[in-house]
Amino acid sequence: MVGIQGESERSFRDTGVRGKIYVESIKLCRLGFVTRPPRQLLSLLCIGYRLPRSSVLCTQPRPRAMAVSSSTSWELPLVAVCQVTSTPNKQENFKTCAELVHEAARLGACLAFLPEAFDFIARNPAETLQLSEPLDGDLMERYSQLARECGIWLSLGGFHERGQDWKQTQKIYNCHVLLNNKGLVVAHYRKTHLCDVEIPGQGPMRESNSTMPGHTLEPPISTPAGKVGLAICYDMRFPELSLKLAQAGAEILTYPSAFGSVTGPAHWEVLLRARAIESQCYVIAAAQCGRHHETRASYGHSMVVDPWGTVVACCSEGPGLCLARIDLNFLRQMRQHLPVFQHRRPDLYGSLGQPLS
Repeated sequence: MVGIQGESERSFRDTGVRGKIYVESIKLCRLGFVTRPPRQLLSLLCIGYRLPRSSVLCTQPRPRAMAVSSSTSWELPLVAVCQVTSTPNKQENFKTCAELVHEAARLGACLAFLPEAFDFIARNPAETLQLSEPLDGDLMERYSQLARECGIWLSLGGFHERGQDWKQTQKIYNCHVLLNNKGLVVAHYRKTHLCDVEIPGQGPMRESNSTMPGHTLEPPISTPAGKVGLAICYDMRFPELSLKLAQAGAEILTYPSAFGSVTGPAHWEVLLRARAIESQCYVIAAAQCGRHHETRASYGHSMVVDPWGTVVACCSEGPGLCLARIDLNFLRQMRQHLPVFQHRRPDLYGSLGQPLS
């Protein structure tokens, strides 16, 4: 969590926040840093914390300006957001991801989120094409087995997919795959907005050199944590997509990402909080972090944002995970108190998807 370590218990009382969730969280978060191996830790019940490989950082939630659900924290579904540093080594990447998924399951998460390019980050487009696999390939079978073993749902954001048109196009799809706890593919979404940009200081990005865009959105999928809408990274810059998913019933929006070191500090948290506020959804963004190879690095800061725009859990530096409870009663209360979807005027701005003139 960012910028809240110094807040006192009195500051929470002054805001009128009295939900049991936050009372329990405040008490537990007095623990601060606990330096023990993860496998020897008790399952902490706080709302959001980061679990790196050698320690736990238990963080306090920011106060909300609205009444919260009366549900106790252990009654709410727990999700885990994983942060990794992928390299061109697919075997090592799988080992890292599997360790985090096992830890998420041990701590009681019902759904674990992995970032874009969890399978690998190549050095160039040719290597990307060489390392890619179809959805029914060996790597996805290993993740299916992992989901079954752990009894956990997996959001696998940004899999380098060889589609059926591979031989004709010699390009892949950036595919977000959702597996249930039986290891079955229940949904997959091919990234529709490709990142072809030139950011000073960050270097050019030409995703379309090796990737084909998807052409459809996936309807939100019911999971143990809520109805999940699938997106990927650069998609977060297009509010039309998030609003479309929310209108289709999404309660959780997902943006698995590999954000750059220049756009990350400037835009990452701002965009995620904006998408949460305008769509009145939880936003979950698993992120790549650190240096992948000599020419590529990512910003990290995986996070969960609630529908009020509060960052309720966030990873800091390095591989690890953070946990958050999903409170759908709070989401419904917010939508009732701020019924923005009932106030929209599509008669005035129904063509927002058009390019600038």
